Amino acid sequence: MIVFRAPGVYRPQSDTEMLLRAVGAAVPEGGRVLDVGTGSGALTVAALRSGAGRVTAMDISRRALLSARLNSLRWWGRVELLHGDIRLVHPRGRYDLVLANPPYVPACAADDIRRDARAWAAGPTGRSVLDPLCRLLPRLLRESGTGLIVQSALADPDRTVEMLTDGGLDAAVAARSTIAFGPVLRSRSKWLQATGLIEPGQRAEELVVIRAGHAR
Repeated sequence: MIVFRAPGVYRPQSDTEMLLRAVGAAVPEGGRVLDVGTGSGALTVAALRSGAGRVTAMDISRRALLSARLNSLRWWGRVELLHGDIRLVHPRGRYDLVLANPPYVPACAADDIRRDARAWAAGPTGRSVLDPLCRLLPRLLRESGTGLIVQSALADPDRTVEMLTDGGLDAAVAARSTIAFGPVLRSRSKWLQATGLIEPGQRAEELVVIRAGHAR
């Protein structure tokens, strides 16, 4: 249960819930897990409850890492905190499971430099973090490992699958869900429409979970 979330830390929402539904079956007993963009630590806690031996919780926000630490105190000896941006700080070693809920909302330049937007703003195409993550994932996964990435259809899931495949992984969309725009997309609907990313009057988006692993 998530009992603490520091001010400004991303609140678990539909994208987190989609990954939560996939975590249980994907965690090998005693496995090593990387949680990229941990936020409040919801996925870290879920992985530990499902039998993970060790979880590395990574985030660019120190407040997020504080939240993840407090929410996972019960398993503290099995949790490592890693402060940094996946584009600049690469976790060491390989993992049985990599969970990623990265920033993926298409955003204008003004959003990208706002500190309070770091949890979701991802450049004009929504791929400023997804692209580096896709390039890095093959090196993060053990041969039998699994990667699970959640993103919006606004940020081109086909490109994610293509990049992961080009990196030597088997990749495909494993789950889809259509949800109403939240506050972030509602407040940027005019900009999204002007850039052609949504249709006039569109007020819902599709979220997808992409599953990847080394080709066998």
